[in-house]
Amino acid sequence: MPRVRLKQLDQYPFSTKIVVRVTDLNYGGHLGNNSLLSLVHEARVAFLAIHGFSELDCGGVSLTMGDAAIVYQGEAYAGDFLNVDVAAGEPSKSGFRLFYRLARASDGQNIALVETGMVCFDYKAKKIMPLPKAVEDICISK
Repeated sequence: MPRVRLKQLDQYPFSTKIVVRVTDLNYGGHLGNNSLLSLVHEARVAFLAIHGFSELDCGGVSLTMGDAAIVYQGEAYAGDFLNVDVAAGEPSKSGFRLFYRLARASDGQNIALVETGMVCFDYKAKKIMPLPKAVEDICISK
């Protein structure tokens, strides 16, 4: 099976720092894949907040994750501070992609590249919604 390939972006307009907790470790003693997605979730919430959005009100729609891809580039351990860089791009009719780069703050070692496909959604009507212009405007690649 071929490996997923993700490309690091030239720019990430948002960055936040998140610490790896003991509860984020797996049986191998390093950051587990389930916890990595949780850290990405924290970064996504912070990224949306700086634009005045939330996952439940993102320009008038809610968001749900349609897909996720992870490419590991290194290991992270308890107590490591990670710089999580985030960019939005590739807007479509009903969603956009978020691009993440996680790197250890102390030495710059890349830990992972992650992409999530976000879908605009109405949870009450249970249907996909069009991408609001305000959300398209935060995308760096169109």
